[in-house]
Amino acid sequence: MRSFSLFLFLALAASLQLSAQGKYEWKEASSGGYTYRYVTGDPMQARYYKLKNGLTVILSVNKKEPRIQTLIGVRAGSNSDPKDHTGLAHYLEHLLFKGTAQYGSLDWSKEKPYLEQIEGLYDTYNKTTDAAQRKGIYRQIDSVSGLAAKYAIANEYDKMMSNMGAQGTNAHTWVEETVYQEDIPSNSIDKFLTVQAERFRDPQFRIFHTELEAVYEEKNRGLDNDGRKMYEKMLETLFPTHNYGQQSTIGTVEHLKNPSLKAIRQFYNEYYVPNNMAIIFAGDFDPDYVIKRVDEKFSYMQPKPVQEYKAPVEAPITAPIVKEVFGPDAENVNLAFRMPGALDTKNSVILTVISQVLSNGKAGLLDLNLNKQQKVLGAGVSIMPWKDYTVFALSGRAKQGQSLDEVKDLLLGQLEILRKGEFDETLITAIVNNFKLYEIQGLESNGNRANTLMDAFIKHRGDNWLYDVAYIDDMSKVTKQQIVDFANTWLNNNYVLLYKRKGEDKNIVKVDKPPITPVEVNRDAQSEFLQTVAAMPATAVKPQWLDYSKDIQKGKAGNADMLYVQNSDNSLFRLYYHFDMGAWNNKKLPFAAQYLQYLGTDKYSSEEISKQFYNIACSFNISAGSEETTVSISGLQENFDKAVALFEHLLHNCKADDEVLAGFKNRILKQRADNKLNKGQILNGLRSYATYGAKNPFNNQLSNQELEAVTAAELVNILHDLPNYKHTVIYYGPQSLADASAAVKQMHTLPASFKAYPPAQKFEKSVQTANKVFFADYDMVQAEVSWVRNGNVYDPANTAVVNLFNNYFGGGMGSIVFQTIRESKALAYSTYAYYATPNKKNDRYGVMAYVGSQADKVNDAIAGMNELLNTLPQSEKAFETARSSMKKDIETQRITQDGIIFSYLSARKLGLDTDIRKSVYESIDKLKFDDLKKLHQQNISGKPYSYCIVASEERVKPEDLKKYGEVQKVTLEEIFGY
Repeated sequence: MRSFSLFLFLALAASLQLSAQGKYEWKEASSGGYTYRYVTGDPMQARYYKLKNGLTVILSVNKKEPRIQTLIGVRAGSNSDPKDHTGLAHYLEHLLFKGTAQYGSLDWSKEKPYLEQIEGLYDTYNKTTDAAQRKGIYRQIDSVSGLAAKYAIANEYDKMMSNMGAQGTNAHTWVEETVYQEDIPSNSIDKFLTVQAERFRDPQFRIFHTELEAVYEEKNRGLDNDGRKMYEKMLETLFPTHNYGQQSTIGTVEHLKNPSLKAIRQFYNEYYVPNNMAIIFAGDFDPDYVIKRVDEKFSYMQPKPVQEYKAPVEAPITAPIVKEVFGPDAENVNLAFRMPGALDTKNSVILTVISQVLSNGKAGLLDLNLNKQQKVLGAGVSIMPWKDYTVFALSGRAKQGQSLDEVKDLLLGQLEILRKGEFDETLITAIVNNFKLYEIQGLESNGNRANTLMDAFIKHRGDNWLYDVAYIDDMSKVTKQQIVDFANTWLNNNYVLLYKRKGEDKNIVKVDKPPITPVEVNRDAQSEFLQTVAAMPATAVKPQWLDYSKDIQKGKAGNADMLYVQNSDNSLFRLYYHFDMGAWNNKKLPFAAQYLQYLGTDKYSSEEISKQFYNIACSFNISAGSEETTVSISGLQENFDKAVALFEHLLHNCKADDEVLAGFKNRILKQRADNKLNKGQILNGLRSYATYGAKNPFNNQLSNQELEAVTAAELVNILHDLPNYKHTVIYYGPQSLADASAAVKQMHTLPASFKAYPPAQKFEKSVQTANKVFFADYDMVQAEVSWVRNGNVYDPANTAVVNLFNNYFGGGMGSIVFQTIRESKALAYSTYAYYATPNKKNDRYGVMAYVGSQADKVNDAIAGMNELLNTLPQSEKAFETARSSMKKDIETQRITQDGIIFSYLSARKLGLDTDIRKSVYESIDKLKFDDLKKLHQQNISGKPYSYCIVASEERVKPEDLKKYGEVQKVTLEEIFGY
């Protein structure tokens, strides 16, 4: 079964089906009046139901916490879009959040005629080519949309879900699927099913033109994303006739400009039918109760024949096809192969094993021969197995002074090794052992369970769940000869070669901003349907608080303090050495931590150490942050002693290697150069600059000159000396405290007394006395704008009101900020604002706001956010929803496993010795809107802000920004510190 990374969608070989019989078999059972099928030996214990109307229902019970991950999936994505309306499935996904005749409307009888008029206007607009006439029609659309919006209740779906305590409200569309997701409390099943049944019964496409603008923004953001452009170019080239390559999920610019509500409605009627859909629950529930309620709520759906996409057969690729993509981000190279699809189960399992032989993060050919030996900046493998074809790709990034062609040759060289079979066959056994580990880890997550089951359904393999369950057993039967034969058949010169080069993309055609009049959002309005759902009874869920004195056992491992929580669920362990020092104590510490992964000892090479860890399904990592450093060792408890002993051997006996250090420095310098090409990194650095000043945590780096001067002996000495500093040992696993303590004491060498930490560098947050604009130039279509303001010193008494304020103001799709900026004014695809709580006492709160918009809307976007920062809109209904959501989140939250220990450590940093959630929960009902207003007035409204803006000087002129404050153009060297 596939309970590991969802990116590795897996299928099983048909030739292995007989081997699955016996240990794994389909069985049938009845319970609660319903018959279901299940697979013997399935760790998920998934029940497969098929209702009379063809609706598939899949249930997997996990009692770990009182929550349920739900997915509602439709086997229709961009593959199914009409040729003349690409992006339609994605449009529809957005519109399924807009409500029905029963909710989302103040008065459906009055709203309906306007929506019908808008639909007709879009139909006319779609068929009109004259530019002047189109503008006139769009003015009509905008005008009528404003009238229709007076009867619309924006985000009422999100309000209902928030009110019942749902989290992660979202959806996605891909080539073969559209999936709607909610994480709900276990006591909200009836409410959830009532809302979902209505949602899919009668969707209404209201507030369409502002949502359309959000999709425009999403498209334009993609034009600034070099990775997305590479992805689309890869598919376009691999699939010259198949819809995989000819119809992007978000659609073409031309089709985005010419939407058809009639075509969207037709798509819904054709594909959103029960025999083409599945409902999946994974979590804490009674399956007999759930299936009965699903049947009652969704029996109205009527099945229809579904016209599936008939895939053309692509002509074989007989020689490399070379393509280039240009953009401002870092360069890289990809080799993409078109492989048999997931429905061709004969080869799917072999291809999956091949992907792991090439790259598993530790001991694959790319891992050891390229990454570990620092021959490239980074290399890896990815798989996208769709029904008709699978995309198999190798990617690589060049180190300093290296060409992309050299990277390409190195990648091809690893394929040649694979074809010749020059790898150890025991690697297959190690891959299987690690997949057993991933399976155990995956069972802990409701989201992983649900997504794995949904993936099987989408790929028409729901009936093949038996082979998903038997997957690891069958994978172990793959032989080296099968791998070699497959590689020689499928991995030759039949690839697409893609170069991502730095440079201007002259083919960008953005979706122009249409004139949009802000529409009503009717924040305080509520439909009768919402009120009915809210009034439905729900069994109370009692919150559970941590008692750090009881939930954590304390002991000693030598002279180190030890914190312990037992794992009573499975056979996994996690061991940590936690230090209260980091880069602020020693700038070289993070480099030493990274350097270790390339070092060997007097007994083992670096490659041998990686192999040993992979063979025992264990791993280690050293994470050096600003003020903390954490060593982690994890894996199967049966290999605890081997893993800890191996890490201790490496840490204490690693040898300085000047040649390795030279390669390491080369890669660091190239990564630094690449960081300066990444707009996300630039914005993060600009925020830090605005928060702390010119000297800040983000640019607290060794200069390039200082880095070049670092010696191998220095870094190795830092590593050897690390255990001599005071640290806490943390253990989560099946062993008893006494046994774990004794084992660590025996293997973890400690000094007689700990050394004092080096003095830490201090960073003080700036005090803003006047508005100021910090501007960084970057070649892109969009503009990224952040507001930063530092507030007062942390006070735990403020926690409840701060959390409630964030829930109400800018914490999600039902928040004031989202409703105003996106739903009403269509100014951005992504926006948020919150009052950030520090993570340590004596630190200060901070205001953080963000809008990502088209450059030609940046002034409107800034004005829109400034209005909200200065004037807090009041909505008692939204306030009650925020309060209800916050209570339910706390009631159903369960902090478990080693999360208990890290909760304790976080509380201790804030000067707390109890679980603060208890006092927060007890305060929620006492809070009034006036409390939020007071927080807003005292800390946010009318205050000076630092504006952080990353945009192109050709599209956003720095001189135009002077009206917001003094403008300072910040160089990349000032931002990054190198």
